[in-house]
Amino acid sequence: MHIQQMTVGMLQVCSYIVNCEETGEAVVIDPGGEDDRIIDYCESSRLKVRYLIATHGHPDHVCGNGGLQKAFSAKIVMHAADADFFWQPQTREYFSMLGLPESPEPDLLVNDGDFIAFGRERLEVIHTPGHSPGGISLYSAPHCFTGDTLFAGGVGRTDFPGGSSRDLLQSIRTRLLTLPPETIVWPGHGYGGLQSTIGEEARGNPFLGGRAIG
Repeated sequence: MHIQQMTVGMLQVCSYIVNCEETGEAVVIDPGGEDDRIIDYCESSRLKVRYLIATHGHPDHVCGNGGLQKAFSAKIVMHAADADFFWQPQTREYFSMLGLPESPEPDLLVNDGDFIAFGRERLEVIHTPGHSPGGISLYSAPHCFTGDTLFAGGVGRTDFPGGSSRDLLQSIRTRLLTLPPETIVWPGHGYGGLQSTIGEEARGNPFLGGRAIG
């Protein structure tokens, strides 16, 4: 498995192009803008992009879906709970304030325990709600793409509609910190490509000491 991290868009989203090195099949996780950069990389690397995977439905993480779907005929993947929540009229109206392109509706809905396969690789879907109702992390040992659930030294905010600090902490403690400590954390924002491990976050993340998150 080869991983290419790109920090894109006005909100500096960490997007990931993940490919099977044997077959060239690939997924793009959280295409957050700057479509041309992502397309150029995939085309120059001769990758066959099969899926565009949203760790959650916030516009900064899905605003590139339309352009990339058109370029690659790739399927958009999202957790069922976020597909339901983010296509409600009141939710769409609230997040339209960001002024970002809307994503087309997802082609494939996933739930906890599902696998997304590309080439000889596959990513396990771990439902990690809290930042959004259908937030997911994507696991393939030793890698975990945690979206806006868990950062290097931080956690996702919960003050947007659909957020819950209790659910977020529960997700991190019961679904992520239970992964092997050597698991590499690939976060949804990093401000310079910060990276960590599950063990490092369990020992030193200041937001996981029982305080409320808001």
